[in-house]
Amino acid sequence: MAENKELSLEIKQLNKRFNVDGKDVEILKDINLEIKKGEFITIVGHSGCGKSTLLKIIAGLVGYNDGEVIRNGRPVKGPDTDCGMVFQEHRLLPWLKIKDNIGFGLKKSDKQKWNESVQKQIELVKLNGFENAYPSQLSGGMSQRAAIARGLVSNPDILLLDEPLGALDALTRVQMQKEILRIWKEEGTTMIMVTHDIDEAIYLANRVIVMSARPGEIKEIIKIDSTNAKVRGSSEFTYYKNKVYKHFFEDERTEVEYNI
Repeated sequence: MAENKELSLEIKQLNKRFNVDGKDVEILKDINLEIKKGEFITIVGHSGCGKSTLLKIIAGLVGYNDGEVIRNGRPVKGPDTDCGMVFQEHRLLPWLKIKDNIGFGLKKSDKQKWNESVQKQIELVKLNGFENAYPSQLSGGMSQRAAIARGLVSNPDILLLDEPLGALDALTRVQMQKEILRIWKEEGTTMIMVTHDIDEAIYLANRVIVMSARPGEIKEIIKIDSTNAKVRGSSEFTYYKNKVYKHFFEDERTEVEYNI
């Protein structure tokens, strides 16, 4: 199979089933997706539709029943440093300092290289001065910054984010959205993020993937191709928001027509 160097991820006819009480329960059905290098993709859908399972399959943490998952031109056979992951809970180790949490997955055989890699990420997420702090001394937003830094420290080609802002208050969440967007623009890392927040999905993404209820299927891939769509409250932002909402509230008149 010839490698497509423009793609970070290829998913072909993916199916995933779990065995529950001796019966197969279909979680994901016929998932087909191509993601280009440097894209920011968000995934939305009802709880239980398989969004997080899909991320874990991409990361190599969970297997699948049928299909193909190709990451950077190679079939996914397990976790790899070319793919980082950030979870909803920061999952920082409370007994380690922030710098040690960020560099936890790096080999310390070359101490200077380790320090340089960790310090680069500390500066990227703006945690300067908190290198020697412990997780209990950080706010929720700062802890998630550290978790993002840990996900990026191995310089992965793909960063997966599983509702990383879900536990934050509204103001901190908006600020962190801006920070994630800044980091993405600076690093050029392919990012794939699961979220229940439709506004967040539109604000961050090049494309929004809308999934059906279980079994999770891709109902529509919405390309966000207007710069004004990144301005909350603009007619373009509302237009894309309604395009997403119509999949979940088809019995209501949510669609608004704009001449844009």
